[in-house]
Amino acid sequence: MEERRALEQRIRLWLVVFVVCLVLSGVTAFPLVHEVRWVDGWGLPGFVGDWISQVREGADATDAQYPFLFYGTDWLAFAHLVIAVAFYGVWRDAVRNIWIVEWAMIACAGIIPLAAICIPIRGLPLWWMPVDMAFGVFGVVPLLILRRMIKRLEAMPAAATAPAEPVSGAGAPA
Repeated sequence: MEERRALEQRIRLWLVVFVVCLVLSGVTAFPLVHEVRWVDGWGLPGFVGDWISQVREGADATDAQYPFLFYGTDWLAFAHLVIAVAFYGVWRDAVRNIWIVEWAMIACAGIIPLAAICIPIRGLPLWWMPVDMAFGVFGVVPLLILRRMIKRLEAMPAAATAPAEPVSGAGAPA
């Protein structure tokens, strides 16, 4: 039973790592304009610096004339937070709720075609494609580890539980 408990703790640690990264990647969508200004202030060289400056100009112009368009990034942030909450099911019962991990793995795989299709349509430079795709690639790593550990947990004998005692006053004989 000690091995089972240790595995459950490792599963929870990996869950925390994944959820923290998911939340951080979401909440950074709220202050998008300020973040782009901040990164542009770094003075990055070459085509990356040029691209960041162009993004800052676009964000500034949009923020000045059409700030409501950034409401879409607010929804993006919210979606990350809602997805993070879904992992509470894995925290409560990893074996029964392994489907949440598998669903998230599918979502990570979906990032690849999304980036491949939308980056050219939106006029982003093609070198940005591996940056966006990296979210799916790096996001699936802790999920694969979680899934493997949950499958090991599932194969272990169940933890022994003491029979529940009836609560007095709830239909149990006194």
